[in-house]
Amino acid sequence: MTATAVLTARALLLDMDGTLVNSDAAVERVWRRWADRNGLDGDEVMKVVHGRQGYASMALLLPDRPMEQNHADNARMLAEETADTEGVVPIPGARDFLASLTGLPHALVTSADVALSTARMAAAGLPRPDVRVTAESVGASKPDPEGFLKAAAELGVAPADCVVFEDSGAGIAAGRAAGMRVVGIGPRAGFHAPDAVVRDLTQVRVDPAPDGTIRLRLTR
Repeated sequence: MTATAVLTARALLLDMDGTLVNSDAAVERVWRRWADRNGLDGDEVMKVVHGRQGYASMALLLPDRPMEQNHADNARMLAEETADTEGVVPIPGARDFLASLTGLPHALVTSADVALSTARMAAAGLPRPDVRVTAESVGASKPDPEGFLKAAAELGVAPADCVVFEDSGAGIAAGRAAGMRVVGIGPRAGFHAPDAVVRDLTQVRVDPAPDGTIRLRLTR
């Protein structure tokens, strides 16, 4: 039997990696090399890095290291990730999902910078939303809510009227801290108690309502 949940919003705020784009292979390659260089266990590193800006993950993994070194490493790794788009593909349903948002209030809210988000969305063959909050736009990484709050303000929508789409624990925590409802995408999301979880974007239907709201139908 198919179960359907319905959420109503006035704007949708979309993470990129793991939500619109499957970049896991590229992320693994870059971060496992970093783990090797720093004498860390790659499997343990991969448990931390999803959803955060690189310097924030490094601060958790190497708490005694100077932050300026984390920022320098992060800049190098962003360049590596931007150049490495092998295996970057859209999450199932992402193209149709983004097409269904044409003319509706929505934004990209990603821990990637402009160059990386541009490269990955292009590699996946996906259009970038007109409103984008990237690493350069914020002073704090997810799980801080700053990025989602900035996107809501730019769209002119109250946080409580936004629904976030996220895959990572850090991203889900950021959406919750912003006072927003969260739809979790994929297997990682279910461990972090979002308001609803779907396997991928093929299970999301977007229906604009006459009153300007957006009705989301989530099937499982």
